[in-house]
Amino acid sequence: MSIPSIEDSWARIDAWLAAHAPVSHARLRPPASQADIEAAQRTLDVAFHPDLKASLRCHDGVELEDGAPVLAYYGPLSCVTDIVRSTQFLRGIGADIDENLDEDDEDYDELASYWHKDWLLITLGIGRQSSDGLFLTCHAGAHWGRVGRYFDEDAPSFTSWPSLRHVLADYADALEQGSRFDGRTPVVADGTLLWDDERSVVPQPRSPLALAAAAGEPRPTPPASAEPPAEPRQADGPRLVFVRVRQGEPPAPPPYQPDTVFAEGIGADQLLERLGAVPGTVLARTRQHAEESAESLWAAHRPLVRAGTAGAWAYAVQEAGAAQFGRPEVLRRVSAGTRAVALTKRGPEVTVTLAEDAVVRPEALHHVLSPREDQVDLPGTDRPARRVGTDPFPGSQAAYVRLLAALEGEFGIVHRPDDDVSAELTSALLLPVLDDIPETGHPVTFVRDFDLAALVGRTPADRLRAAFAAQLTRLAAETHIDTYPEVADALELIGRGERVPLAADDALDLRLRTLAAEAWAARQLTRPSWRDDGAPLSQDDTNAWWIRHGAAGALRAFILRPVPEAAAGIIHQRTTAHWRAELAEDLASS
Repeated sequence: MSIPSIEDSWARIDAWLAAHAPVSHARLRPPASQADIEAAQRTLDVAFHPDLKASLRCHDGVELEDGAPVLAYYGPLSCVTDIVRSTQFLRGIGADIDENLDEDDEDYDELASYWHKDWLLITLGIGRQSSDGLFLTCHAGAHWGRVGRYFDEDAPSFTSWPSLRHVLADYADALEQGSRFDGRTPVVADGTLLWDDERSVVPQPRSPLALAAAAGEPRPTPPASAEPPAEPRQADGPRLVFVRVRQGEPPAPPPYQPDTVFAEGIGADQLLERLGAVPGTVLARTRQHAEESAESLWAAHRPLVRAGTAGAWAYAVQEAGAAQFGRPEVLRRVSAGTRAVALTKRGPEVTVTLAEDAVVRPEALHHVLSPREDQVDLPGTDRPARRVGTDPFPGSQAAYVRLLAALEGEFGIVHRPDDDVSAELTSALLLPVLDDIPETGHPVTFVRDFDLAALVGRTPADRLRAAFAAQLTRLAAETHIDTYPEVADALELIGRGERVPLAADDALDLRLRTLAAEAWAARQLTRPSWRDDGAPLSQDDTNAWWIRHGAAGALRAFILRPVPEAAAGIIHQRTTAHWRAELAEDLASS
């Protein structure tokens, strides 16, 4: 298929912008003069590629003002002046970095440069700066005229566009057909061209938790036999003897210092319930059994804890999964009607946290931060080196022991983690409680290039709530979370303007938590696209679960937070790029 000329593509772009986005059309600069182009070539000592000269003779970039048309993530097209300025700036940086590269070397790679002297930055990137954007290579050779991507925190690379002609032809197609350009979809708002994300959702993604249930829990590995190994039979005649020379003792394994939470006056089973134990996974397990199960598909990357009693206190130790006991959301549940103490360790940090009757007490916090101790100074230099096979934070090991011992004097808790390694304690996988919804602390402003603050300011509260209730229903439908009965019931109440009950462990809460668990497990189970090793889930499955999780979060925020704050989350989660038109319809009908 032949590619339209630069002039033909610009004619199509001009016509579309004039008809649909006149504000953006007005930001296009007039053609660059031949004299300006020739002066730029002399200044840079580079012959501009014919595609670039043809484009500049149509429009000398854009005016860098609000509403200026951009090439999606790659930003606005540069004028001749900005091409010269950006190229000189990047050459100055690259001169020091690329000084040892030899273009006459047969292994020379043009992309090995930080910035090749014959590259021209032809867009200014999303931030309208010379730190990122598209470049055009005017270097004679195999890549002459190719379009690349430059980003100051990454290596330069060539895009899939072999020329600027291809870029502008695809741009014109995207405008006329409403199709994607660089992964984004064109939309128009108030006469301005915008680019927004259009996400697709798999209607029925494979469920990590269903895969886990089908896999079942593996049987525990039986303990090693205590019988001594049989003596080898001595053969007559000469013997060959192998002697193993020990090169040094292997590093000792770290001590068993798990995150532990204690709750006064309740039993181990009740503690597991407060932590969110998944029904059907409660079982007596040793530590080895728990670790083996946690590493299997059956666990689906959910936290696994074992629980017991220590005098008047129940305790739970976390054996696997994302850390739970330092979370205030967890401590509030565990300490309801009693008090709870959590001992947690993360690298150099060891912390004891107290919560009483669902209130975390920050003034009672004990926190120890240990310095790194695995570094030594190299002889004759001022550079540090790291010891291999040593504990970088031995101080945190000692702090854990010290704080654990202090629990006896302060709370009467006597607990020795090593005593429970082989014990069969009641254990379970957890369905983690959800994070608190943080208060924004600042007024709602722009979301996806939309002035939400202005809308909130001019719209009556009842009308705003009704419109975003409709938006929430649209979001639930496009992400398919409205197929869950609990969500459908909540949406029906919201649509009638009624309050939606949301209590811990009720049907809706469990559904929202399950969606979070599905999304987390899906991310852990998905393999990178470059690995073809029979991963149980595809990237589309994972994306679908995270989109559902995000929509569920928007529903929860609408129930628990003021409408303006919830509105921002709903807009952010909408999967269609045409949500602005739908919001206008919902506002008109509310």
